[in-house]
Amino acid sequence: MSISPILLMGGSGEIGRLTAKALRLQHPDVPLLIGGRSKPRAQQVASALGNAEAVIIDPRAEDLGLGDRPIAAVAVFYADERLSGLRYAHTRGIAHLSISSGIYEIAPEVAIHMQRPDAAPIVLGYEWMVGATTVATLTAAKAFARIDSIRIGALIDDEEQGGPAVAEDFERLATVMPSVLARSDDAYVWRSREAAGCEFRAIDGTAITASGFSSIDIAGLAAVTGARDITFAIGTGISSSRRAGRAKSTEILIELTGIDAANAPLRSRHAVFHPGGAAPLTAIGVSMLIERLTGLDGNPATKPGLYFPYQVLDHAAYLARLEQDGGTLMTLSLA
Repeated sequence: MSISPILLMGGSGEIGRLTAKALRLQHPDVPLLIGGRSKPRAQQVASALGNAEAVIIDPRAEDLGLGDRPIAAVAVFYADERLSGLRYAHTRGIAHLSISSGIYEIAPEVAIHMQRPDAAPIVLGYEWMVGATTVATLTAAKAFARIDSIRIGALIDDEEQGGPAVAEDFERLATVMPSVLARSDDAYVWRSREAAGCEFRAIDGTAITASGFSSIDIAGLAAVTGARDITFAIGTGISSSRRAGRAKSTEILIELTGIDAANAPLRSRHAVFHPGGAAPLTAIGVSMLIERLTGLDGNPATKPGLYFPYQVLDHAAYLARLEQDGGTLMTLSLA
């Protein structure tokens, strides 16, 4: 199918570059615009991809400095404080996806959507690894008749190099958010970072000391499952694969508690694993969201609305792509 270029704002960063690579692998003919802070760096990425162009974004310009050229979708990989990409996309009825905001930064984006809710699809892509956590949790939750609690632990290998944009995101979130969001006894609560700290077990059973994190996954999962207790924590250390002598990886540990169809207590543990680390796992979600938003996957493009990633992604297709990329959703022993 013929499609206008997809604009990747921050496309020369690590996650942007991996997303562009994933799109190119699945869709060789789709034109890409690599928006970067440095024209030479963006050009280097564009040249390696083929059928791609490097552009410098002007965040103060209504047209981002792009003129009236047609754009199919906009994906933003850094903190866009001015919401330049969203304003540009929403004004033109173009699909928009951003992955760098925090849960406390949602209001300005919602406000723009509310002025013209029928203008374009907007995805709040702040879920941990952009769909990996929620899709996996909701898949595992199918075995339950009722979910009472969800505990999520994200393990980042200490050799993970997320790039400057990722480092800026975490520094900003830590500075602005001194408290941590959780769900407790059917209520949303804010805990001090000390009180939100916890320990979870990695895939290989190693205990990981973790800090609480205000992930938007908590709000989405609570809305879907009705779970009364949900916590999210991030730990940095040696991933299970590297502890076994292999390369670094990333892990998302998920523990569910509730009842089954026979009203008997049920508890299960699961893990999302990707051998390449956090960046390529994130790129899977972003690239598949762009495919779904624009109709590149062969289905009608996503209708205007405000979405979480798990509402846009086809869960079975996502897990199949994860397996294709060397990752997996596994069930772990409770022992």
